Amino acid sequence: MSPFTGSAPRTEDWRHLRLTRDDGVATVTLARPDKLNALTFGAYADLRDLLAELTRERSVRALVLAGEGRGFCSGGDVDEIIGATLSMDTAQLLDFNRMTGQVVRAIRECPFPVIAAVHGVAAGAGAVLALAADFRIADPSARFAFLFTKVGLSGGDMGAAYLLPRVVGLGHATRLLMLGDAVRAPEAERIGLISELTDEGRADARAAELARRLADGPALAHAQTKALLTAELDMPLAASVELDAATQALLMNGEDYAEFHAAFTEKRTPKWQGR
Repeated sequence: MSPFTGSAPRTEDWRHLRLTRDDGVATVTLARPDKLNALTFGAYADLRDLLAELTRERSVRALVLAGEGRGFCSGGDVDEIIGATLSMDTAQLLDFNRMTGQVVRAIRECPFPVIAAVHGVAAGAGAVLALAADFRIADPSARFAFLFTKVGLSGGDMGAAYLLPRVVGLGHATRLLMLGDAVRAPEAERIGLISELTDEGRADARAAELARRLADGPALAHAQTKALLTAELDMPLAASVELDAATQALLMNGEDYAEFHAAFTEKRTPKWQGR
């Protein structure tokens, strides 16, 4: 068991972030604006534990990850994390780095789409949190910086070397992870790092609109699509089409598939049940 603990389980009172709910949409806000939402040990642990809890609950159909104040997330807190890790032994450091990776795995493996609403800085671990989301909605102030080499560490932190080439291609990923330079919103959109570029100050609102659309849609179909996108990244074509076939056969036995046909026949909007 990881020695890094978050808040108590099955709680609405998370110490290191703010959680709100609205009919299937959860919004998780990094709420440390005076520090540009820099992450602490507790913040990482709360994100890991909250995503696990929401997955178990099965009540969430879409999740927005946002940052309060002037930016999305400036990465790990220099004093509270970097300073502390200098006094840790190798076993403790491995526990910490595994925990940060567990947050990324939780974002990728949870059965609901995750939307990062990015404004201002998304740096270091903050950039990887946004990268791990299924959608990145950003306004023109957004800038992404994978800063790990600039502090003397590998650019492949928290799964970044796995995820980033699959989003922007190996060439752009090599540049971003090796040099650690900031990428502003227009270039981030050009290379595919941003899913949608909004007007100034509209990222949170647009992310909420997309989350509502997803939450009101066929949740099981979304969950299976996300699972296949992750699973098939490293599969040969033959395995991928077989997994697709098995998944479709299961969904064709589901209530939502039959509901679509009934709604189409009756010329009405489907009433999705997520089953």
